[in-house]
Amino acid sequence: MPQPISKAQVAHVARLARLTLSEEELELYTTQLASVLGHAADIEALDIADVAPTAHPFPLANVLREDAVRPCLNRDEVLGQAPEVEGGRFRIPRILSEAQ
Repeated sequence: MPQPISKAQVAHVARLARLTLSEEELELYTTQLASVLGHAADIEALDIADVAPTAHPFPLANVLREDAVRPCLNRDEVLGQAPEVEGGRFRIPRILSEAQ
């Protein structure tokens, strides 16, 4: 089986990526990239004309609850449990060097 990529092409891509490859690395990566490209060619050769495109292998359905108005927490009760309150809101420590 002829290699779908040459050592010169791998060296060119390495130069574009600003990588310096030794001769051994160049040989190794040429073999590995040829293998990857061979697998891609195998997949490309598959007949998928009758296969519907999917984003997930299993059918999915939203499981959201009904959007209904419900009673909320009592503001005074919640603020009463806060460590610090200022102006009817939670007081938090200053962040970085914010001006007062």
